[in-house]
Amino acid sequence: MSRRLRSVDLDFVESAPLRLVFAAEVSAPPEVVYRALADDVAGWPSWFTAVTAARPTEDGAGREVRLKGGTVFRETITAAVPGERYAYRVDESNALGLRALLEDWRLTPAGTGTRVQWTFAADGPAPFRLALRLGRSGLGRAFRDAVRNLDKRLTGPEA
Repeated sequence: MSRRLRSVDLDFVESAPLRLVFAAEVSAPPEVVYRALADDVAGWPSWFTAVTAARPTEDGAGREVRLKGGTVFRETITAAVPGERYAYRVDESNALGLRALLEDWRLTPAGTGTRVQWTFAADGPAPFRLALRLGRSGLGRAFRDAVRNLDKRLTGPEA
């Protein structure tokens, strides 16, 4: 059962009760990485294995994302700066305990490639926040695997 979450602004990424930040580098330039994040929403399941389905909504102003295990997010894009930043807020979800969530992807040049930084900013009751802190290493591993898969997809022979 989906429920409405608290609406947060982009500054929530700095003030959230729980912030998990991960970073990795890819070989592709920032503009190419940005297009994979923002323009090819339906392509997310091909590189982020936790995502089973993703589609743009609201003429590209939103997204619907389905995760393994049945979690669904209905999101609003809060920042779309080509080659630099892609962020979205979750407006509705069936995730237990989640009160607010904003994810922020920052892209910065790193040599001939890109440094990808993902901030997962969330709020929920204390047990929810504790569970996410305990699951930090798994979330970090999922991020690193996703970025590695994305790098292969963007720079492989079929790219």
